[in-house]
Amino acid sequence: MSRFRDYEERTEELLKPIAEECGVSIYDVEFVREASDYYLRAFIDKEGGVTIDDCEAVSRRLSDVLDEMDFIPEAYILEVSSPGLGRTLKKDRHLQQSIGMEVEVKLFKPVEKCKEFVGILESFDDKSITIREGDSERTFSKDDIAKISLTLDF
Repeated sequence: MSRFRDYEERTEELLKPIAEECGVSIYDVEFVREASDYYLRAFIDKEGGVTIDDCEAVSRRLSDVLDEMDFIPEAYILEVSSPGLGRTLKKDRHLQQSIGMEVEVKLFKPVEKCKEFVGILESFDDKSITIREGDSERTFSKDDIAKISLTLDF
């Protein structure tokens, strides 16, 4: 396991009681390097959407616990936010929650000269994702997918 993945998993464990106490759920945790900075991002959600007050409450509590545990040697910026309307579906639990919703699938390589497909998420398993485009279904290997996210409906 990479050290970044370890940071994410340990942070998620620390975040569980905080999220419960604050009345939110954990959507995802990521530790990434962007340019010369490291970011520890916690994405939270709740029915009706999260507020800035929710993010602030979680951020303050999580920051205190992270300072106390001090298991990340790199200097990093902590961000707590909503995953947003067009949220990326990275984990199986994200896909499960999104069955029946419209998604955008972006591929690494084109299929029939196209790298982006939009449809209703029908199903998924360990190796593939199936969407419905109108009257037809299209299945993609997870290995071929660069990104899958909810579409923005306005």
